[in-house]
Amino acid sequence: MAKRNRGSKGVELEPLEKRALEILKRISSAGRDLTVGEAVEEISRSVGIPSHKAVKILSRLREKGAIAILDPEPPHSFLRYLFSSRAAWFWLASVALLTLNIIVYMGSGSDIARLARYILGSVCVLYIPGSMLVELLYPARHDLSPLERLALSIGLSLALVPLVGLMLNYTPWGIRLGPVLTSITALSIALGLGAVRRKQILNWLASWGSQGEGKR
Repeated sequence: MAKRNRGSKGVELEPLEKRALEILKRISSAGRDLTVGEAVEEISRSVGIPSHKAVKILSRLREKGAIAILDPEPPHSFLRYLFSSRAAWFWLASVALLTLNIIVYMGSGSDIARLARYILGSVCVLYIPGSMLVELLYPARHDLSPLERLALSIGLSLALVPLVGLMLNYTPWGIRLGPVLTSITALSIALGLGAVRRKQILNWLASWGSQGEGKR
């Protein structure tokens, strides 16, 4: 649901963005909230631009805080959030980790399995652990740019994996492939679940705040 943000004063907008915002203000003042699709269609028709350009304008208005795009039925519980499309990043990372575990423990020697092992191994060691930690530390989308998230994810992965190895060195299991992989998987999933929880809380607070604003 697209909604005009009352705290958008002082934001520098381009001419097309100003026109689009005025259209949304006019509709909002009539007491009507639009879905994203309806907002795109209204801007495209009123301004006379293609739909894909209207989508870009709507996206820029959201980034600048001029409008808010809200989920009309946000998942308030942790489990509902976890199994919603908002947590798709967590499930993709978990599937990659579990697939690597299956390949390693099954010990298949085929060329395809070996290639998959190299690719997934690189991703699961150099990116996923740090990515889960970054999502836990910076759950809001606007906290970091995509490039910053990528760089931090790689850097933190390079710090976390040696720490896992160091701790395993003082356990009966030692530094072997199986224990290292299992530990990295468990750590990454635990960090990811913590990140999902933090994102769910932020989502709930944003939804609660928008409902409170609508009652004023």
